[in-house]
Parts: sequence; C-alpha cells; structure tokens
Amino acid sequence: MTCRPAPSHAAPSLRWLRRGVLCVSGWVGLLGLGAGLAHASSPAPDVTPQLLQQATEWAQKHLSPDDAPEGDLPLRPEIVLGQLDSRLKLAPCARVEPYLPRGARLWGRSRIGLRCLEGPRLWNVFLPITVKVWGPAWVVQRAVAPGALLKEGDVAPGEVDWAEHPAPVLVRQADWLGVTAARGLMPGQVMRQNMVRPVQVFKAGTEVKVHVHQAGFQLSATGRAMGHGFLGKPVRVKMPGGRVVSGRVRRDNVVSVDM
Repeated sequence: MTCRPAPSHAAPSLRWLRRGVLCVSGWVGLLGLGAGLAHASSPAPDVTPQLLQQATEWAQKHLSPDDAPEGDLPLRPEIVLGQLDSRLKLAPCARVEPYLPRGARLWGRSRIGLRCLEGPRLWNVFLPITVKVWGPAWVVQRAVAPGALLKEGDVAPGEVDWAEHPAPVLVRQADWLGVTAARGLMPGQVMRQNMVRPVQVFKAGTEVKVHVHQAGFQLSATGRAMGHGFLGKPVRVKMPGGRVVSGRVRRDNVVSVDM
C-alpha cells in the first residue's frame, strides 16, 4: 500500500512531517483500529474523526526532531505500509492504542505497534511501515579515489530518498567541497556523512547542548564533551550531576541522545 503526499512546493519546513503523519493516521484508521474491531478477516469498520485525531497526535509525538530537515527544504514523504500476518485472529476490541516500539522511529524501514487495551482478550501486534523521504541531495558524477579531495564537478545536485540509508545525507555544498573522500566513490552514489572524513564540530571539553529523546518527548540540558565531536559520530558527554551519556553529534554543538 502506498500513500503519496501533496507536491513538494506546498511542503516547506516541518509541514511535510504533518502531511506524512496524516497519511499514516488515515491508513491506521482504514485498518479498522476503532471500537468494535472484528477478526482480521472481517471488513474494517467506518473510520471516525476521533480515531484519526488520536492517531495523528500519537504520530506527531513520536517523530524525532533529528529526522527533520535543516531549514526550509522541500522534502516529500511517501508512506508505504506492510500487512499484518494473515494468520492473526484478533479478538474484538473497544480501544486500540498505536505506539512506536522501543528503538524504532518513523523513518526508513520501521514498524508501528498496535495493542488492545479494552476487550475480552488483549493482544499486541506490529505493522511494518516504510517511510521514504524524497528531497534535495548531492550525487556523485564521476569516480573519486579514496583520500582524494572532492571538488566541483565530482558531485551534482539531485533528488533522493533521505531515509533509504541510516547515514545522514550531506545537504550543504560546504559539507563535501574540499573534504577528503573516506573511500572510493562511484557515479550515482548519494553523498552521505559516512562517505567523507568526519568534520569536527567541537573539541573535547567544550560545553554542548544535549537533546534527550524518550517516549515521545524531548528534554534539553547542557554538558561537557568528553571527546572531540565529529559530525554524525557518537561522543560521550558528562552532565552537571556527574552522569555520563552517549549521543550522536549534530550541528551547532548539539548532541542527540535516544533513550
């Protein structure tokens, strides 16, 4: 099943996320996740506005800010839902709660959890989901040897699926121009952070912002880096109370920690 959003010119900044969330929630509703859910082989009941609103709010809370673009980039989400196991026979349920399993996110290949909270027999199932995110990027145009400095002509702008690979896409020309290739590059490859030598964002001992993402909410604090911070790489940070956390380096002296 595929759900396509509106054209990219209508989706600046984080608006693409909301449109993608509505797409997800609509499909969740169409799966029959409402009062009186019957066996998996039975027709799905009518979708209610309340159910759509519930699914929308849930998805918005679980979208990671680190998945959002830097600035007003015209990203276009494409939601592809899998299917529940056809052998499942789900008991009727008066209230179904969608949730994001621990360690999962609405980005690339993932899954949504669905659990019955009110019914004669409680159950919990997982629905496969793929979130594709089409947007601007840089694509290799000619072969580049390992250790070579990247220059204009080696790479050109294009549109790719940001979520196809876990390594973040290099968005700005400054992220690759004049930077050393970490390995051999071939035409057609998308420029991502793991393809160039890491760019140092801060030095050890620098005070950094720590963004902690847990159970749908974000906490922010400051700490001191225990090592040099390279873009997209893990680093340990010592918090004021003495606790040490490990996260991934972002721009602007930010370390992102997923709990």
